Amino acid sequence: MNDPEEAHATRWCRNPSEVLMRRIIATGGAAAIAAALLSLPGAANAAPSDTRQVPSTGTTSIRSFAAGADGLQHPELRAGPDDEGPAVPSTRPDPNFKHGIFPKHPLDAPVVASSAVAASNPDVQVSIQGLNHRDQRLANGGNQFSLEPPDQALCVGNGFTVESVNSVLRVYNANAVPVTAVQDLNTFFRYPAAIDRATGAVGPNVIDPVCHYDPDFNRFVVAITTLFVDDQGSFNGKNTIDVAVSNTGDPTGAWTVYSVPAQNDGTDGTPNHHCTLDGTTPGPCFQDYPHIGGDANGIYVTTNEYDLFGPNFNAAQVFAFSKRQLSEHPASLDVTLVQNLQLSGTPGFTVWPATSPANQYATDANGTEFMLSSVAGDGSETGNPTGTAKRIGLWALTNTASLDASTPDLRVTSRLVTSQTYVFPPTMQQKSGDIPLGECINDTTTVVGGLTGCWNLFFVDEPAHDEVLSSPDANDTRMQQTWYTNGVLWGALDTAVRVNGQLRAGIAWFSLQPSINGAGKVGGSIKKQGYLALADSDLTYPAITMLPSGQGAMAFTVTGSNHYPSAGYVPISSTGAVGQIHIVGKGLGPDDGFTSYKAFVGDPPRTRWGDYGAAVTDGSSIWMASEYIAQTCTLSQYLTAPIGSCGGTRTSLGNWSTRLTKITP
Repeated sequence: MNDPEEAHATRWCRNPSEVLMRRIIATGGAAAIAAALLSLPGAANAAPSDTRQVPSTGTTSIRSFAAGADGLQHPELRAGPDDEGPAVPSTRPDPNFKHGIFPKHPLDAPVVASSAVAASNPDVQVSIQGLNHRDQRLANGGNQFSLEPPDQALCVGNGFTVESVNSVLRVYNANAVPVTAVQDLNTFFRYPAAIDRATGAVGPNVIDPVCHYDPDFNRFVVAITTLFVDDQGSFNGKNTIDVAVSNTGDPTGAWTVYSVPAQNDGTDGTPNHHCTLDGTTPGPCFQDYPHIGGDANGIYVTTNEYDLFGPNFNAAQVFAFSKRQLSEHPASLDVTLVQNLQLSGTPGFTVWPATSPANQYATDANGTEFMLSSVAGDGSETGNPTGTAKRIGLWALTNTASLDASTPDLRVTSRLVTSQTYVFPPTMQQKSGDIPLGECINDTTTVVGGLTGCWNLFFVDEPAHDEVLSSPDANDTRMQQTWYTNGVLWGALDTAVRVNGQLRAGIAWFSLQPSINGAGKVGGSIKKQGYLALADSDLTYPAITMLPSGQGAMAFTVTGSNHYPSAGYVPISSTGAVGQIHIVGKGLGPDDGFTSYKAFVGDPPRTRWGDYGAAVTDGSSIWMASEYIAQTCTLSQYLTAPIGSCGGTRTSLGNWSTRLTKITP
């Protein structure tokens, strides 16, 4: 399984022979895309690295474009299959099991006491609805596809807050008041529109935005993966990691863009990682699920590398950039690729680099960037056959000061740390409510546009009329946001928990004290760890952050029989105690997006959520962003012109939103 990706790229409508022809889908597309250390020594990974110069593709800024018109436009979805159908067997060798890093049998979900929900939110300074599906779909004059899930990016500094999702961005001031319009990421990164509604031309697919504020050089950095297409809109094999850096500390001004070739098939100056088209024939690789962090010397974008068209997962990669160089926005920029990360004989998977507040960096070994990973996922990347684990991966990228040298010499070292158990989580449950898109598919009596049955809005052939309230995805067990401050490394991931006798989605969190020994190898141990759960509810997609004071917070989505999908968080005290759950964005209705329904994505549907949240520090304050549902409407309201907008609160195919919250503990 590739990462939880938006409903395009490697996860689109699957099983084309089993899914009805759709009016709203574009033609074309490509083939698929506990606490002691183990006795094993920290491995000094021999992962090769190479440094290239990448020219700037030019400057950009966040501009104001007219919003698109409400109502249906065809096509609404970018065409192409995803990985939700029958799996093609991987041709990669099985990972090394000699050290017994995986359980021999699936582990039981931990039994966890329910947390309480706080009655008030005294620490909240501001909380607003952020970017939503309507913003995304109608940006750039409506020359966009409908996308799920949002994939939350957030960075804050110098009096500004930058938020990005698939596939738009916006800037706010320190009080969360917007200071720019909403701009699509295609044109921000100097690409043609996702789709030109006048000509039908399909542009590159820009996905998975991440954002970082560098307090040392006062710069904002936004990075994405871009998949290029041919004249028919099908993937042509090329993909890049694109980085935009603000020219000053003002993100409303000019930015400089760099595009790093990342297909890693030996073309465009990339190394050859021997990815395939079909498990055998050589083909391009694809950089998925990028995440960003930074230390005193560099900005680091990590990815999961797969075959773009074939069945294989390769390993995690690190794209490293000098902070000083980025701040100077030169005509050409050095990028160092640390290739094919390995953890005790298994490929690294979602190796999340840490972010730190100013002056909280690790200086060991001439500069160190710490990272965390899990060793479970769903097993298809890590080779863990159980989907469960009681160890996590601790990583260090050392000698980062060399990024400013003419020949950077980065070293990577990793080891396993014994941890509490974590288990692949169940899907989320939702409180019942109106689902007008689902009801429209089921409707056979309403006359719309002269045709009987609301379903005619979307389909040529009549679908089965059996759509139900969906169960949104609760992620797998990959590591989520990682934070380093006061010499402590924090992380969290999704896990199954048994709370009040029910199997639900919950959160496992960890804090470690990492170090680098005299031989340059990483070491450390768990300092604190714990679980978070709520009775009759699911908690998903955690994002943890910590202030230099030792206080912190963890943001997430809350959903269940008593909650529509809502934005929540818990405070973390300076002693590491986790407080009550605070609901800061109360959900108003169920998730009702196109990935919820068989008629769009096949049976069973995988309702997309996440794929990640965000939380960052800003002085003595914390900003958080999580997905929630900020609207509801009936089928009658949905069908009131303009169709699908429900009074300007959603679009025909999606109703997700994000919540931005600032707290001062």
